[in-house]
Amino acid sequence: MSMKTLIAFCAVAGLILPASAGAETRHHHHHHKARPRAEAHPHLSSYAVAIYDEKTGAELYAKNTDAVMPIASITKLMTAMVTLDAGLPLDEKLAIGEEDVDNLRHSSSRLPVGTRLTRGEMLRLALMSSENRAAAALGHSYPGGIDAFVAKMNEKAKALGMEHSHFVDSSGLNSENVSTAADLVKMVEAAYKYRVIREDTTTSTHEVVLPRSERVLHYNNSNALVKYKASNDWHIGLSKTGYINEAGHCLVMHSTIAEKPVVIVLLDSWGSMTRIGDANRIRRWLESQAATGRSFI
Repeated sequence: MSMKTLIAFCAVAGLILPASAGAETRHHHHHHKARPRAEAHPHLSSYAVAIYDEKTGAELYAKNTDAVMPIASITKLMTAMVTLDAGLPLDEKLAIGEEDVDNLRHSSSRLPVGTRLTRGEMLRLALMSSENRAAAALGHSYPGGIDAFVAKMNEKAKALGMEHSHFVDSSGLNSENVSTAADLVKMVEAAYKYRVIREDTTTSTHEVVLPRSERVLHYNNSNALVKYKASNDWHIGLSKTGYINEAGHCLVMHSTIAEKPVVIVLLDSWGSMTRIGDANRIRRWLESQAATGRSFI
Protein backbone atom coordinates (compact mmCIF):
# COMPACT_ATOMS: atom_id res chain seq x y z
CA MET A 1 0.00 0.00 0.00
CA SER A 2 1.48 3.38 -1.03
CA MET A 3 1.76 6.20 1.49
CA LYS A 4 -0.83 8.22 -0.48
CA THR A 5 -3.30 5.31 -0.35
CA LEU A 6 -2.64 4.83 3.37
CA ILE A 7 -3.30 8.51 4.09
CA ALA A 8 -6.56 8.44 2.10
CA PHE A 9 -7.67 5.29 3.97
CA CYS A 10 -6.91 6.85 7.33
CA ALA A 11 -8.82 10.01 6.40
CA VAL A 12 -11.94 8.00 5.55
CA ALA A 13 -11.69 5.98 8.73
CA GLY A 14 -11.29 9.18 10.68
CA LEU A 15 -7.89 8.15 11.96
CA ILE A 16 -5.82 11.20 11.04
CA LEU A 17 -5.65 13.59 13.96
CA PRO A 18 -3.58 16.73 14.48
CA ALA A 19 -0.43 16.49 16.58
CA SER A 20 -2.23 18.27 19.38
CA ALA A 21 -4.66 15.36 19.63
CA GLY A 22 -1.79 12.99 20.38
CA ALA A 23 -0.43 15.36 22.98
CA GLU A 24 -3.84 15.58 24.61
CA THR A 25 -4.09 11.79 24.74
CA ARG A 26 -0.69 11.49 26.38
CA HIS A 27 -1.67 14.16 28.89
CA HIS A 28 -4.61 12.04 30.04
CA HIS A 29 -2.74 8.74 30.51
CA HIS A 30 -3.30 8.89 34.25
CA HIS A 31 -7.08 8.33 33.83
CA HIS A 32 -8.40 4.81 34.31
CA LYS A 33 -8.79 3.14 30.91
CA ALA A 34 -12.05 1.46 31.91
CA ARG A 35 -13.71 4.81 32.47
CA PRO A 36 -15.23 6.17 29.24
CA ARG A 37 -14.12 9.66 28.36
CA ALA A 38 -15.60 11.90 25.70
CA GLU A 39 -13.42 14.30 23.75
CA ALA A 40 -14.03 17.96 24.50
CA HIS A 41 -14.43 18.49 20.75
CA PRO A 42 -13.55 16.62 17.56
CA HIS A 43 -10.36 17.39 15.65
CA LEU A 44 -11.56 18.24 12.15
CA SER A 45 -9.72 19.07 8.93
CA SER A 46 -12.43 21.12 7.19
CA TYR A 47 -11.85 24.89 7.34
CA ALA A 48 -15.42 25.78 8.33
CA VAL A 49 -17.65 23.48 10.38
CA ALA A 50 -21.12 23.83 11.88
CA ILE A 51 -22.86 21.11 13.87
CA TYR A 52 -26.38 21.82 15.13
CA ASP A 53 -28.95 19.89 17.10
CA GLU A 54 -31.90 20.40 14.76
CA LYS A 55 -34.48 19.67 17.44
CA THR A 56 -33.27 22.14 20.07
CA GLY A 57 -31.42 24.57 17.81
CA ALA A 58 -28.33 24.19 19.99
CA GLU A 59 -24.95 24.80 18.38
CA LEU A 60 -22.90 21.70 19.16
CA TYR A 61 -19.69 22.77 17.45
CA ALA A 62 -18.60 25.82 15.47
CA LYS A 63 -15.44 26.56 13.51
CA ASN A 64 -15.17 29.60 11.21
CA THR A 65 -18.95 29.52 10.79
CA ASP A 66 -19.17 33.17 9.69
CA ALA A 67 -16.51 32.95 6.97
CA VAL A 68 -18.07 33.79 3.59
CA MET A 69 -16.91 31.14 1.13
CA PRO A 70 -17.76 29.60 -2.25
CA ILE A 71 -20.07 26.61 -1.72
CA ALA A 72 -19.92 24.89 -5.12
CA SER A 73 -22.70 22.32 -5.65
CA ILE A 74 -24.20 22.79 -2.20
CA THR A 75 -25.94 25.50 -4.26
CA LYS A 76 -28.10 22.78 -5.81
CA LEU A 77 -30.15 22.47 -2.60
CA MET A 78 -31.39 26.02 -3.20
CA THR A 79 -31.96 25.15 -6.87
CA ALA A 80 -34.16 22.26 -5.79
CA MET A 81 -36.18 24.33 -3.32
CA VAL A 82 -36.86 27.08 -5.86
CA THR A 83 -37.87 24.49 -8.46
CA LEU A 84 -40.26 22.75 -6.08
CA ASP A 85 -41.65 26.01 -4.67
CA ALA A 86 -42.73 26.99 -8.19
CA GLY A 87 -44.97 23.94 -8.42
CA LEU A 88 -43.74 23.18 -11.92
CA PRO A 89 -44.81 19.72 -13.15
CA LEU A 90 -42.14 17.14 -12.35
CA ASP A 91 -43.27 14.97 -15.27
CA GLU A 92 -42.74 17.75 -17.84
CA LYS A 93 -39.97 16.94 -20.33
CA LEU A 94 -37.01 19.33 -20.37
CA ALA A 95 -34.26 19.39 -22.98
CA ILE A 96 -30.55 19.89 -22.36
CA GLY A 97 -29.61 22.92 -24.47
CA GLU A 98 -26.35 24.57 -25.52
CA GLU A 99 -26.90 27.09 -22.73
CA ASP A 100 -26.66 24.24 -20.21
CA VAL A 101 -23.12 23.30 -21.25
CA ASP A 102 -20.44 24.35 -18.76
CA ASN A 103 -18.28 26.86 -20.62
CA LEU A 104 -16.82 28.20 -17.37
CA ARG A 105 -14.95 25.14 -16.07
CA HIS A 106 -15.60 22.74 -18.94
CA SER A 107 -16.77 20.05 -16.54
CA SER A 108 -17.85 16.81 -18.14
CA SER A 109 -21.41 15.56 -18.45
CA ARG A 110 -22.93 12.36 -19.80
CA LEU A 111 -26.09 14.18 -20.88
CA PRO A 112 -25.61 15.25 -24.52
CA VAL A 113 -27.22 18.43 -25.81
CA GLY A 114 -30.70 17.49 -26.97
CA THR A 115 -31.31 14.95 -24.20
CA ARG A 116 -34.91 15.13 -23.00
CA LEU A 117 -35.71 14.02 -19.45
CA THR A 118 -38.49 14.91 -17.05
CA ARG A 119 -38.01 17.76 -14.62
CA GLY A 120 -38.15 15.21 -11.80
CA GLU A 121 -35.35 13.19 -13.41
CA MET A 122 -33.23 16.32 -13.88
CA LEU A 123 -33.81 17.21 -10.25
CA ARG A 124 -32.77 13.76 -9.04
CA LEU A 125 -29.56 13.78 -11.11
CA ALA A 126 -28.70 17.28 -9.90
CA LEU A 127 -29.20 16.34 -6.26
CA MET A 128 -27.84 12.80 -5.98
CA SER A 129 -24.94 12.91 -8.44
CA SER A 130 -24.48 16.68 -8.81
CA GLU A 131 -25.14 16.64 -12.57
CA ASN A 132 -24.39 20.20 -13.68
CA ARG A 133 -26.26 20.24 -16.99
CA ALA A 134 -29.36 18.93 -15.23
CA ALA A 135 -29.12 21.75 -12.67
CA ALA A 136 -28.59 24.30 -15.44
CA ALA A 137 -31.66 23.00 -17.29
CA LEU A 138 -33.76 23.44 -14.16
CA GLY A 139 -32.75 27.10 -14.06
CA HIS A 140 -33.17 27.80 -17.77
CA SER A 141 -36.62 26.15 -17.91
CA TYR A 142 -37.97 28.34 -15.10
CA PRO A 143 -40.63 30.92 -16.06
CA GLY A 144 -38.65 34.05 -16.91
CA GLY A 145 -35.46 32.08 -17.50
CA ILE A 146 -32.25 31.81 -15.52
CA ASP A 147 -32.26 35.45 -14.38
CA ALA A 148 -35.68 35.06 -12.77
CA PHE A 149 -34.56 31.76 -11.26
CA VAL A 150 -31.42 33.23 -9.67
CA ALA A 151 -33.43 36.19 -8.37
CA LYS A 152 -35.80 33.72 -6.71
CA MET A 153 -32.82 31.84 -5.22
CA ASN A 154 -31.60 35.03 -3.56
CA GLU A 155 -35.12 35.94 -2.46
CA LYS A 156 -35.45 32.51 -0.83
CA ALA A 157 -32.08 32.89 0.89
CA LYS A 158 -33.16 36.22 2.35
CA ALA A 159 -36.46 34.73 3.54
CA LEU A 160 -34.52 31.96 5.33
CA GLY A 161 -32.33 34.51 7.11
CA MET A 162 -29.23 33.58 5.11
CA GLU A 163 -27.77 37.06 5.46
CA HIS A 164 -24.30 36.27 4.13
CA SER A 165 -25.28 34.20 1.09
CA HIS A 166 -25.50 35.07 -2.59
CA PHE A 167 -26.29 32.98 -5.65
CA VAL A 168 -25.46 33.61 -9.32
CA ASP A 169 -26.30 30.30 -11.02
CA SER A 170 -28.26 27.09 -10.49
CA SER A 171 -25.33 24.65 -10.60
CA GLY A 172 -22.77 26.11 -8.19
CA LEU A 173 -20.00 26.13 -10.80
CA ASN A 174 -19.44 29.87 -10.38
CA SER A 175 -17.30 30.73 -7.34
CA GLU A 176 -19.55 33.75 -6.72
CA ASN A 177 -22.13 31.40 -5.21
CA VAL A 178 -21.15 32.07 -1.61
CA SER A 179 -22.44 31.40 1.88
CA THR A 180 -21.31 30.63 5.41
CA ALA A 181 -21.47 27.43 7.44
CA ALA A 182 -24.00 29.12 9.74
CA ASP A 183 -26.20 30.12 6.79
CA LEU A 184 -26.02 26.64 5.31
CA VAL A 185 -27.41 25.15 8.52
CA LYS A 186 -30.54 27.21 7.80
CA MET A 187 -30.60 26.03 4.19
CA VAL A 188 -30.25 22.36 5.15
CA GLU A 189 -33.02 22.68 7.75
CA ALA A 190 -35.29 24.25 5.11
CA ALA A 191 -34.41 21.71 2.41
CA TYR A 192 -35.07 18.82 4.79
CA LYS A 193 -38.75 19.76 4.84
CA TYR A 194 -39.09 18.75 1.16
CA ARG A 195 -39.82 15.05 0.68
CA VAL A 196 -38.41 15.05 -2.87
CA ILE A 197 -35.12 16.55 -1.69
CA ARG A 198 -34.83 14.05 1.17
CA GLU A 199 -35.48 11.15 -1.20
CA ASP A 200 -33.31 12.32 -4.09
CA THR A 201 -30.27 13.25 -2.00
CA THR A 202 -30.27 9.90 -0.21
CA THR A 203 -30.72 7.71 -3.30
CA SER A 204 -27.63 5.48 -3.67
CA THR A 205 -27.81 4.75 -7.40
CA HIS A 206 -30.06 5.63 -10.30
CA GLU A 207 -30.35 4.61 -13.94
CA VAL A 208 -31.32 6.88 -16.81
CA VAL A 209 -32.22 5.69 -20.30
CA LEU A 210 -31.23 8.21 -22.97
CA PRO A 211 -34.32 8.48 -25.21
CA ARG A 212 -32.54 8.71 -28.56
CA SER A 213 -29.88 6.02 -28.23
CA GLU A 214 -31.65 3.99 -25.53
CA ARG A 215 -28.28 3.92 -23.80
CA VAL A 216 -28.50 3.23 -20.06
CA LEU A 217 -26.51 5.57 -17.79
CA HIS A 218 -25.69 4.47 -14.25
CA TYR A 219 -25.40 7.28 -11.70
CA ASN A 220 -24.05 7.02 -8.15
CA ASN A 221 -24.58 9.30 -5.18
CA SER A 222 -21.67 11.73 -4.84
CA ASN A 223 -21.54 11.13 -1.06
CA ALA A 224 -19.75 7.83 -0.35
CA LEU A 225 -21.67 7.48 2.92
CA VAL A 226 -24.92 7.37 0.92
CA LYS A 227 -23.54 5.46 -2.06
CA TYR A 228 -22.47 2.62 0.25
CA LYS A 229 -25.24 3.02 2.82
CA ALA A 230 -26.09 -0.68 2.57
CA SER A 231 -22.73 -1.46 4.20
CA ASN A 232 -22.73 1.17 6.95
CA ASP A 233 -25.13 2.17 9.71
CA TRP A 234 -25.34 5.89 9.07
CA HIS A 235 -28.88 7.29 9.22
CA ILE A 236 -28.78 10.11 6.68
CA GLY A 237 -31.95 12.03 5.88
CA LEU A 238 -30.42 14.59 3.50
CA SER A 239 -27.03 14.89 1.84
CA LYS A 240 -25.24 17.15 -0.64
CA THR A 241 -21.62 17.35 -1.71
CA GLY A 242 -19.81 20.12 -3.52
CA TYR A 243 -16.45 20.80 -5.13
CA ILE A 244 -14.73 23.47 -7.17
CA ASN A 245 -11.13 24.57 -6.69
CA GLU A 246 -12.09 27.77 -4.89
CA ALA A 247 -14.48 26.00 -2.49
CA GLY A 248 -12.53 22.85 -1.77
CA HIS A 249 -14.51 19.72 -0.94
CA CYS A 250 -17.78 20.43 0.87
CA LEU A 251 -20.46 18.29 2.49
CA VAL A 252 -23.75 19.02 4.23
CA MET A 253 -25.95 16.39 5.85
CA HIS A 254 -29.00 15.96 8.03
CA SER A 255 -28.44 12.81 10.07
CA THR A 256 -29.70 11.09 13.19
CA ILE A 257 -26.77 10.46 15.56
CA ALA A 258 -27.17 9.13 19.10
CA GLU A 259 -30.93 9.50 18.60
CA LYS A 260 -30.60 13.23 17.89
CA PRO A 261 -31.37 14.96 14.57
CA VAL A 262 -28.13 16.72 13.65
CA VAL A 263 -27.21 19.12 10.84
CA ILE A 264 -23.57 18.89 9.74
CA VAL A 265 -21.87 21.44 7.48
CA LEU A 266 -18.28 20.88 6.33
CA LEU A 267 -16.67 23.45 4.01
CA ASP A 268 -13.27 23.49 2.32
CA SER A 269 -11.83 20.08 3.07
CA TRP A 270 -8.56 19.37 1.25
CA GLY A 271 -9.71 16.04 -0.20
CA SER A 272 -12.95 14.32 -1.13
CA MET A 273 -12.30 11.65 1.49
CA THR A 274 -11.27 14.15 4.17
CA ARG A 275 -14.84 15.42 4.43
CA ILE A 276 -15.96 11.80 4.95
CA GLY A 277 -13.30 11.36 7.62
CA ASP A 278 -14.53 14.51 9.34
CA ALA A 279 -18.12 13.24 9.22
CA ASN A 280 -17.04 9.95 10.82
CA ARG A 281 -15.10 11.80 13.52
CA ILE A 282 -18.14 13.97 14.27
CA ARG A 283 -20.35 10.93 14.57
CA ARG A 284 -17.94 9.15 16.92
CA TRP A 285 -17.61 12.31 19.02
CA LEU A 286 -21.38 12.73 19.37
CA GLU A 287 -21.84 9.05 20.16
CA SER A 288 -19.09 9.19 22.79
CA GLN A 289 -20.73 12.25 24.34
CA ALA A 290 -24.00 10.33 24.59
CA ALA A 291 -22.30 7.17 25.92
CA THR A 292 -20.62 9.06 28.76
CA GLY A 293 -23.81 10.86 29.66
CA ARG A 294 -22.34 14.25 28.80
CA SER A 295 -24.31 16.98 27.16
CA PHE A 296 -23.38 17.75 23.55
CA ILE A 297 -22.71 21.33 24.60
